[in-house]
Amino acid sequence: MIKRVLTLLILGMSFLSAADWTQWRGPTRDGKISKKAAPWPKSLSNENLKLIWSVDLAEGYSSPIVAGSKVFTVETKDKKSEIVRAFDRKTGKQIWDNDWAGSMRVPFYAAKNGSWVRSTPATDGKTLFVGGMRDILVAIDVETGKEKWRRDYPSEEKTPLPSFGFVSSPLLDNDHLYVQVGSAMRKIKKSDGKTVWQSLADERAMFGSAFSSPFRATIQGVDQILVQTRSTLSGVLPSNGKAVWTTPVKAFRGMNILPPTPVGDKIFTATYGGGSFLYDISKKDKFLAATQLWNDSKREGYMSSPVVIDGKIYLHGRDKRFHCLDPKSGKTLWSSGDKFGEYCSMVTQGSNILALDQRGILLHIDA
Repeated sequence: MIKRVLTLLILGMSFLSAADWTQWRGPTRDGKISKKAAPWPKSLSNENLKLIWSVDLAEGYSSPIVAGSKVFTVETKDKKSEIVRAFDRKTGKQIWDNDWAGSMRVPFYAAKNGSWVRSTPATDGKTLFVGGMRDILVAIDVETGKEKWRRDYPSEEKTPLPSFGFVSSPLLDNDHLYVQVGSAMRKIKKSDGKTVWQSLADERAMFGSAFSSPFRATIQGVDQILVQTRSTLSGVLPSNGKAVWTTPVKAFRGMNILPPTPVGDKIFTATYGGGSFLYDISKKDKFLAATQLWNDSKREGYMSSPVVIDGKIYLHGRDKRFHCLDPKSGKTLWSSGDKFGEYCSMVTQGSNILALDQRGILLHIDA
């Protein structure tokens, strides 16, 4: 059994003065710390990294998020239920919890990664939006912990139960959410959970259960939601879900896990079994098209989302090493000599990267 721990550390004086972290990879979805936060120290030590409080968590991949005075977590408890908890940001004291039956088993070849909750919630400060393993989306009041509404896609729409569960993390946008759930990419009303539109539908239980989380970007002057399914990469319009460009992406068993990462008007991604890719999104008349610029088959991705600093791509690869990639040439500028965890989460401030791997080891990387 893997035990997780929710820990509050003060890095310099940045945490208590930092902006909220309201969704997966932060408000801007790219792992970048707010410019309002105090600067990080140049290295990690017992003098500048202080433990304030710590709380044991159950199993899960879901990241904690922060809004106002609260920290929110989602966990799989005793392999039977999912539990959502709110903690006081300053003290770590639990404020409320809400749980429901939510167990399922992933395919045998992925069993080593655990059959527990995967999606990270999102909040607008009033409502917490939680993705449950059995393809349900639940809205919870952040003050009381009470359920506001629930959408059970296999039950309500007869969509197949995804083999790997609900993995994609909701993207916040004013009155709506964007997320891959119910065998499609969907725009969902925050007020009642109703679907406004759905796109890129794939009802194959094994391949229709997308892993990647959507990202909103303006590419070639066009506002779009970047979506990576198990087999394709697309840009869809927020207004109606129309795909304005689509390209296939190679991966072993559809393991397109990472989010699409914009680098100017180009899109980077890396897959398990396919390597690293850069696509140019060009515009001719009113039409957009994707063209693969390069593919490094040796530089595979796994479950670690990349970050971009000063136009360079920093990737923790399937080989457990960190790499700096030049998007212009596709060349690897440097690779770490050491291997680290199977996967990690990275956040950045300036040229500094903090990476927390699945072993619970916190690393400082100077890009």
